[in-house]
Amino acid sequence: MDRDISQDFKDRMEKGIYLKDLDTTTGRCKVLKEGDRTFRIILTQGLNRQIRRMCESLGYKVESLLRTRVVNITIDGLEPGQYRYLTDEEISGLCERLKMSSVHKEVGHDDCRS
Repeated sequence: MDRDISQDFKDRMEKGIYLKDLDTTTGRCKVLKEGDRTFRIILTQGLNRQIRRMCESLGYKVESLLRTRVVNITIDGLEPGQYRYLTDEEISGLCERLKMSSVHKEVGHDDCRS
């Protein structure tokens, strides 16, 4: 962040932020302050540039951002630029989450069959 993170910033982020350009309010999230200018955030949705937009609406600028996990898939052990194949367990976990999501109901995803 470009400045110190306040308790007000943390509280407001966790409650959800109205994003004028998307005309929507973000879902609740969990913010864990790690340092004066660093934090972890656990989102329950994934809007385009969501974290940057949320911070900007509160007058903060994100200087660096690192995604460490998506649902049940982490980047543990990977160096920048590396990749790995998903395990069967990770694919099953994603499929289960997809089956429960509204997106699955809307698009009728066939890639995750029982």
